Amino acid sequence: MIDRRTLLGAMATAPLTAHATAKAAGQATATPAAMTPWPPAEHFPLWPGRPPGARAKLPTPNPSMNGPAGRQELWLRGTANPIVAVFRPERPDGRAVLTIPGGGYGFVSIQNEGIDVAKMLNPHGITVFALSYRLPSEGWDRQADVPLQDAQRAMRLIRANAGRYGIDPANLGIVGFSAGGHLAASLTVGYDDAVYTPVDAADRQSAKPRFSGLVYPVASLSTPSTHSGSRDNLLGPNPDAATKARYDTPRRIGASTPPLFLVHAVDDGLVPLDQSIDVLTQARAAKVPVEAHFFERGGHGFGAMSAPEGSSARLWPDLFDRWIAQTLKG
Repeated sequence: MIDRRTLLGAMATAPLTAHATAKAAGQATATPAAMTPWPPAEHFPLWPGRPPGARAKLPTPNPSMNGPAGRQELWLRGTANPIVAVFRPERPDGRAVLTIPGGGYGFVSIQNEGIDVAKMLNPHGITVFALSYRLPSEGWDRQADVPLQDAQRAMRLIRANAGRYGIDPANLGIVGFSAGGHLAASLTVGYDDAVYTPVDAADRQSAKPRFSGLVYPVASLSTPSTHSGSRDNLLGPNPDAATKARYDTPRRIGASTPPLFLVHAVDDGLVPLDQSIDVLTQARAAKVPVEAHFFERGGHGFGAMSAPEGSSARLWPDLFDRWIAQTLKG
């Protein structure tokens, strides 16, 4: 079975094309009986028709179970029609979080950084929405904008239907992991970027998060410490200067940036701590409220429930919940 760290590490030195990703996935595809159920019963599509940038041939869905025996998790590839899954708490308090899984922009780690995040945050009263977004290198026009198109649209649809979900649209935030942390950071600074043509009344809603959590994020795509596989999968081989600048997220932090919450392990060997420190430095310079938790051990990809047994990194969802409550009090 393919381990996430192994695959992402390979991506850092040789970016995965859609063909190579599919070939790798062939070694890790589980039987249907062993597949984690996806999507859950309550979910909604992002686009009423073909998504922006769709070509004549759409990607073919290719979910797989990956990881060592006993700890396998669901990854998504080949998403042609992105969705948002809804996870409701027993006692909702009006707060809501859109969780954005990582995967180097080569897969979406929907279980570890989507489903499991809901399991950890729902008991705190937080309604969780898990984003299954399109992968930029799987054959879309303007590939670098594709994930941000989906993230913006998700925020607008959630707000447009806040009453249905029992949430306060003013208390909707995000949390993103690894490359999903980069997408979350892109949404944090680029919530108003015109990356797609509005399609209906929901697009009059704001896509701005009230707060943003970035967990071991690939924050910058221009610094030596970046994860090169994520960068190349998102930007493609010859990005123009304007596109590169738009997705160099720390440099775009400014006075209008929402409060930030950072989580990283010092021993992360895949996405160095420097990525979060870059965000912290820029946020402090811009006087943006920021809280950071840097754990000695945890590695990369620990999500909500996968940090080493006994590691303090397992506490981050509780810290995130407390920080959200404090942030919303203003």
